[in-house]
Amino acid sequence: MSYTSFREPEASPPPSRPGLLRRLARDRRSMAASVAAVVIVVAAAVVYLADAATKPEVSNAANALVDTPPSAAQAEALGASPSASVSASVTPSAAATASAATAPKIPRTGWVPVDNTAWKAQVSAYNALKVDPVPAGVGNLPEFRADCQYSHSLPDDPIVAPGLPGASHMHSFVGNKAVDANTVAEDLTKFTATSCKPVQDHSAYWVPTLYDNATGKPVETTGFRVYYRSHMSNSTGQMPMPNGLRMITGDAKKKKPTPRGATGQFYCAFYGPGDLDGIARSTNGNWPICGGDATLHFMMQFPDCWDGKHLDSPNHKDHVAYGAGNTCPRSHPVKIPAITFDIRYGAKGTPAGYYLSSDKEGKSASSMHGDAFVMWDVDTMNKRTKNCVLQRRTCDNYGYQK
Repeated sequence: MSYTSFREPEASPPPSRPGLLRRLARDRRSMAASVAAVVIVVAAAVVYLADAATKPEVSNAANALVDTPPSAAQAEALGASPSASVSASVTPSAAATASAATAPKIPRTGWVPVDNTAWKAQVSAYNALKVDPVPAGVGNLPEFRADCQYSHSLPDDPIVAPGLPGASHMHSFVGNKAVDANTVAEDLTKFTATSCKPVQDHSAYWVPTLYDNATGKPVETTGFRVYYRSHMSNSTGQMPMPNGLRMITGDAKKKKPTPRGATGQFYCAFYGPGDLDGIARSTNGNWPICGGDATLHFMMQFPDCWDGKHLDSPNHKDHVAYGAGNTCPRSHPVKIPAITFDIRYGAKGTPAGYYLSSDKEGKSASSMHGDAFVMWDVDTMNKRTKNCVLQRRTCDNYGYQK
């Protein structure tokens, strides 16, 4: 799409009307500015629409499980070309080119193809990597982790509502400190200040903000551990995470009560014996009241299988899947570490209870959900996955847990 430049009319007013001359000059400047603004807005819309990829063909065997990892399907996934791409022959005018250079980046949505060159390079480096010797006493839990602290809060969601600041309910972010509605993968590698350890984890993680129902004040996380682990009994075919992978778990629209014993509820964490459901409940029954030294916690698990082709999908879930029977489905043959959020809050519970920003009216915990925008130093991700998850050895933030 191209745009023609605006041309001023050649007629000039009579010389006996100096006031009209000045007004016409002002009107011309105003009209030129308005046209320039229209060009900028239209150019931004072109960028946004060009980035909206269409949904590719998806295997009907999405839920079909196999007994052993499908090596042929996995090999195809590891070398697959992007199944969704946008091609156009566009010769923008100078005005459109200039406006595109100054317009903010709009994150891509829909089916976002993996950078196949970068992924192949990561796979090659991972396959060539030798494991480090395991010190005596290291456990056999196949996992590594990042320990994070609360960073900031914004009504933004660069996965669900990219490029739309203020369009989301309030989220509490940990990890990359520069994240907002306009964040794209390249930003996570450029702005690497983080609230996580190790600092080689440039990822962003976020959940809906928790509020005290009695005061309306936020209750922020006091600890946020992100595990990367295997939930399967073997690590055959285990691969690292691709950078730029985006996914969510949970359902922000779910608004069911969470009484004692319900799934998807907050629980009381004890270092020793104790009642996970709390010694009492809030008046509405949805929130535990913890005894002793216990405080509120929440855990959530992300999928551990990937289609090998896309970094995101329209619902932010279809490009990943949960494994079963110690293997991945044919539609998602690449075995990746399962992210697990272990979230601690500095609160014990009260009769008034709490509410999430995603369900202020219902005041249940069922709308709790999590977002992960993965970005690690590639060498660190490869080494942790091979040493810890593939070898099935327990690691902490920095390597083997001694």
